[in-house]
Order: sequence, then C-alpha cells, then structure tokens
Amino acid sequence: MSRPLDNQLEQDGLRARKYKTARAIFALMLREMSTSYGRSPGGYAWAILEPILALAALSTIFAIAVRNPPLGDSFPLFYATGYLPFTLFNDVANKSATSLNYSRPLLQYPAVTFIDVLFARGLLHLLTHVLIAYFMFFGLVIVLDLQISPDYTMIALSYALGAFLGIGMGAFNCFVMMSFPIWERIWQILTRPLIFISGLFLPFDAMPEMAQNILWWNPLIHIVGFLRVGIYDFYEGSYLSVLYPLLTALTLLCFGLLLLWRNHNRLMESL
Repeated sequence: MSRPLDNQLEQDGLRARKYKTARAIFALMLREMSTSYGRSPGGYAWAILEPILALAALSTIFAIAVRNPPLGDSFPLFYATGYLPFTLFNDVANKSATSLNYSRPLLQYPAVTFIDVLFARGLLHLLTHVLIAYFMFFGLVIVLDLQISPDYTMIALSYALGAFLGIGMGAFNCFVMMSFPIWERIWQILTRPLIFISGLFLPFDAMPEMAQNILWWNPLIHIVGFLRVGIYDFYEGSYLSVLYPLLTALTLLCFGLLLLWRNHNRLMESL
C-alpha cells in the first residue's frame, strides 16, 4: 500500500511544481509587459508598429534602387520574409541574455527560478513577433492585393526554430555577459553583420557558390529560408536543413543552462 501512495504523492508534487512554474512565467511576462511597454508612448502597440514601419522604409528604399525583388514581384513581402525571422531571433536572444540582470530582485523569492525568468522573456517576445507577423502579412495581402498560398507548417517551423535558437543563444550569452560584462558590447558589434549574411537581401540560391559553402553554416539562413518556403509556393529551398539549426539551438541551450545552473548564485552575488 505504501508504494502506490508514494507514487501518488510524487505525481501530485510534480503536478504542483508544473503549475507553480507556469504561474511564475505568466506573472513574469505580465511584469515585462508593464515595465517595458507601459512606460513608453503607445505602450505595447509600439512594439508591434516599430518593425512594421522599419520594414516599410526598407522596402521603399530598395524599390527605388532596384527594379525587381529577388523573389516574387513584391518588395515588402520579400523583405518581410527575411526581416521578421531575423528580428525574432535577435530580440529573443538579446532579451533572454539580459533576463537575470533585469529580474534580479525577483530571484530572491523561492518561487522564481532563473529558468522561469529566462523563458518568460523569451516566450513574451516570441508571442510579440507572432503578432507582428500576423499584422504584417495580413496587411500586405489586403493593401497590396497579393495572391499567396501560405504553408502554415513551414511558417510555424521557421518561427519555432528562430525562437529556439534565440533562447539557446540567450541562455549561453546570459552566463557569458554576467561573467564578462564587456561581452555584451562585443556581442552587439559581432552580430551587426548578421543582417547582411542571413539571406535578408538576397536568397541563398542566388549567392555565389563560395558564399553558399560558407553561409550554409549560418543557422539563420535556414530559418529565413523556411519562412520563404512557407510564403512562396514556388520556392523550393533544397538547401534547407531542420536538423542543423535545431542541434545548434539545443547545444547552446543545454550548455547555457548548465553553466547558469552551476554558477547563477555566484553570479548574482557578484553583481
């Protein structure tokens, strides 16, 4: 009789911990929304409008300089398929990397763990970028009268891989930035060229062979490519790999969480 009872108690305890984690993550997301967006003009709406306005400016500039987009016949649609997954990764990675510093006072409470803080920030910005993509593509279809047949599986795959890679990179950078604060500035410098080597302005297939051999190892090339396969029904993306960005993200996440698990108390005390 004692063994079934022990198993039941263990299951109840596990279920309670899951609910506790979910409540903590939800509360942290609400706090992030109120503190980050509640103090700025326009609030949370501005977080959605800002990338839309940036993409509109980008499309206008290139429409003046270049006659036809590299894919399809719509500049805004082509650049949206590159810009949106790139900013998704970039925002999730950067926000996750600073999550422990941002929520340091809350980590004093036993109910809040560093994993809750890390995933709450990453999840909030993933949901924000999903909203941005919805408004962006819906608006482009209505305003420009575009005829597209989206593959929602490929679109979801692109966003899932982008968010996963962002949270993995963020977890690893969280440890490195807290250990070596100068790394935050170095990281910002190192990632600036990513916008030019991730397929935003030129599809992977149109690049020279030498560039393809090098840039294939950039996981963002695959994430951008999956979104373009999902939007353009004629785009095949034969170079794409699910396994490579997935393994890259998983490696970064496991390594980052392990380092934070072993050192986060020491790092928080040193701040």
